[in-house]
Amino acid sequence: MDVCVIGGSRYFGKRLIERLLAADARVTVVNRGSAPAPAGATRLVADRSDEGRLLAALGDRTFDVVVDQVCYTPTQAAVAASVFADRTARYVMTSTVEVYAGIARPGAGAALSESSVSLDPSIMDFAAPWDDEDYLEAHYGEAKQQAEAVFTAKAPFDFASVRSAHVLGGGAEDFTGRLAHYVDRVRAGEPVDVHAPEFAATFINVDEIAEFLAWAAFADFTGPVNAASHGELTARQLTESIPSEAPPRFRTVAPDTTASPYSFPTYYAMDNSRAERLGFRFSRLTDWLPDAIGELTHER
Repeated sequence: MDVCVIGGSRYFGKRLIERLLAADARVTVVNRGSAPAPAGATRLVADRSDEGRLLAALGDRTFDVVVDQVCYTPTQAAVAASVFADRTARYVMTSTVEVYAGIARPGAGAALSESSVSLDPSIMDFAAPWDDEDYLEAHYGEAKQQAEAVFTAKAPFDFASVRSAHVLGGGAEDFTGRLAHYVDRVRAGEPVDVHAPEFAATFINVDEIAEFLAWAAFADFTGPVNAASHGELTARQLTESIPSEAPPRFRTVAPDTTASPYSFPTYYAMDNSRAERLGFRFSRLTDWLPDAIGELTHER
């Protein structure tokens, strides 16, 4: 099986490639050249946003499936839909729980299913300044949602999007530093900022999301699917899970104020039942959280 992975040179993307190679897939990695591909994979250097350069790098290559780890905007999705139109039968995009942020509720309720957000073509906005990093960061979930909508409307191949929960684990490989934020503050005896009120979120382990993406690559379902371990956790509960000699300290902030990572003033946890109906079996958050925390506490 020939698999093209766009991006994926770090964190769970690297672990995805390792799993694909272990399954005897022939893996081609497309990135901008800032990092080497894992051993055993072929690397092509191109900017995925530049249609001409992407076409030139790919040459006449075709693939059974493409896994897109770094599609962040509708314009990038439109380029990919065009470039890979005659090159693959299946395309899997790594998306995010943040697509639900725009419909988040100010109170707890049922976890959100895939149909909770619209992928109607009317939401696509190609005129927005997606090349502006500050704008993109402020509209991250919206941009991902629009990218999904572009593929859904325009792709001539089978398309699936994996909406990943917040990823934890991997120790120093976690370049986001979000879990490390908690470990460092607890160990220093510094207060952790949490919203009042705050609501629980869904998470997934770094190895589990890599396994899920590999599973999705070899599957045949289409459309969006939520990927989250069983269970939910608030920022306060996450903090209290970190071993310390003294009880952790908290400082509450208003709902419209920035708090610690994973502190949310609204609720948009994900329902993972569609993935389970399709055959994937998730772990429980409580099964792996202590090890994810331990990886960091041992390194610091």
